[in-house]
Amino acid sequence: MTFSPVDNPALSGLLAGVKVVDLTHYISGPYCTKLLATLGAEVVKIERPGPGDPMRQVGPFAEPSKTPPKASPAAQQPGDEAAIRGETGAWFLYLNTSKKSLALDLKCQQGREILLQLVKTADILVENFAPGVMDRLGLGYTQLQAVNPALVMASISNYGQTGPYRDWKATELNLYAAGGLMNITGEPEREPLKEGAPLAQLGAGQNAFVAAMCALLYAEDSGQGQHIDISIAEYATNILENALMQYSYSGVEYSRVGNRGYGRAAWGIYPCQDGYVGIIAGPDQRWPQVAGIMEREELADPRFASRQGRLIHADEVDALMLPWLLEHDKVDIFKAGQEDGLGFAYVATMQDILEMEQLQERDYFVPLDHPVAGRFKYPGPPISPHLFEDSLGKSGGGPGGGLNSAWVYRRAPLLGEHNGEVLGELGYTRSEIDQMKAGWVL
Repeated sequence: MTFSPVDNPALSGLLAGVKVVDLTHYISGPYCTKLLATLGAEVVKIERPGPGDPMRQVGPFAEPSKTPPKASPAAQQPGDEAAIRGETGAWFLYLNTSKKSLALDLKCQQGREILLQLVKTADILVENFAPGVMDRLGLGYTQLQAVNPALVMASISNYGQTGPYRDWKATELNLYAAGGLMNITGEPEREPLKEGAPLAQLGAGQNAFVAAMCALLYAEDSGQGQHIDISIAEYATNILENALMQYSYSGVEYSRVGNRGYGRAAWGIYPCQDGYVGIIAGPDQRWPQVAGIMEREELADPRFASRQGRLIHADEVDALMLPWLLEHDKVDIFKAGQEDGLGFAYVATMQDILEMEQLQERDYFVPLDHPVAGRFKYPGPPISPHLFEDSLGKSGGGPGGGLNSAWVYRRAPLLGEHNGEVLGELGYTRSEIDQMKAGWVL
């Protein structure tokens, strides 16, 4: 089995031909399998019959364009509000693009037997249950490897599969804090702060994706699978900048610096006329250009010409810059700095992102139609490999790159939408599938 479009240009997606069993929920695991699915792997997401992935019930919710189709087992009645919400949650729609949904009760014997049938021909299984749950279900790696020795199993958990914390509960707040990131986030004289996005969970999902791909390459060469242990808290510790190394060398804690990066002026976030901008004034030889851009000769004072000077006189430099910043809008400030070779930026709102000319030019956004939620723009690929061109000369690296696109985007599935398709491929008849549905196996 190969997943290189260079070797086989008829494939759609870099991972076409790779089969993934997805036993994940909430954020970290689904993000890992989202990357696999949108790269073209066939990802079968196993969901609990009835409620499905708990993330289905996390808002915000789209205004439904219609009641849930009968394909969704969650829609017991056309007007059931919970079922409608379960198909329109923004988080679920984002995290589960390009997957198939199989509603399956893993607590019953028949459900476990079906899972083992899927595992038999799978390349990767990803799960983020609490440590020990898979073993208690009789689906630990030892049992799965007996069915498929080449299986790669990635297990994502709060603190890892071993150690004194392995069974402890956690939310993003706990994980960001325990990993050390919170200690370096915030203003120097204030309490530590949580970040806006669930960075620890999304980052752990990325780590799981990379690890699974490396293990898959090894399995293809050797026929030997692996069980990968991914700790969300350890991901946070892994990206602590130089804070941990600094402490190891000197015993000095890395202090919070807030929006004034490294404690100096002209290196951080500032207010402007219509929002906020990032001012990065470096290297030092370009500092006189800042005075020209901001029309303040005083900023050219030699006292401010070095980074150390802008640290010592930070309040004075800020006071000189602010009047000009507050009179100009963020995009103009951004472009003025960039045109002079300075690393200016602006804090983009969601509307700014949707309208950003750079993203528009690169065809970044992917419009997807959902039968319940409606039509929305989704974030596009996190990377854009330029591997080949279509007959019009357009790169195949992005979502609009022709038949051989590296990425494959389809809407998130309805709960249990692919029950018939997946089980039919395993050899179950329509009558058997109906019996399992009646018995709440599906």
